[in-house]
Amino acid sequence: LKAPQVSRFAGLDVRLTQSGSSVNRPARLSKAGNAYLRAALYMPAMSAIQHDPRVKAFYDALVSRGKKKIQALCAVMRKYLTGLWACIQTETAFDSAMLFSEEHLKA
Repeated sequence: LKAPQVSRFAGLDVRLTQSGSSVNRPARLSKAGNAYLRAALYMPAMSAIQHDPRVKAFYDALVSRGKKKIQALCAVMRKYLTGLWACIQTETAFDSAMLFSEEHLKA
């Protein structure tokens, strides 16, 4: 499995809604995947936003660009999930510094 497939399995992928004349609807999470996995990622992402400066900077950058808070939270959840999947594949320890760059901390 690849990272986009893992995020699709968890239902953290974006679903576009376009039909007929209604082509300007906002994209939403598909939520078609494993609800238990999404629920298990929710609180760690919330905690990381509060206590990890890199994650907080990434979250704040998304919110400042106009994303809703729940959209930014789901972006953090997806990033954590794909990072965890990469750690499982490569058999390395999880490090959030590998996922979230220093670029957001500078702003």
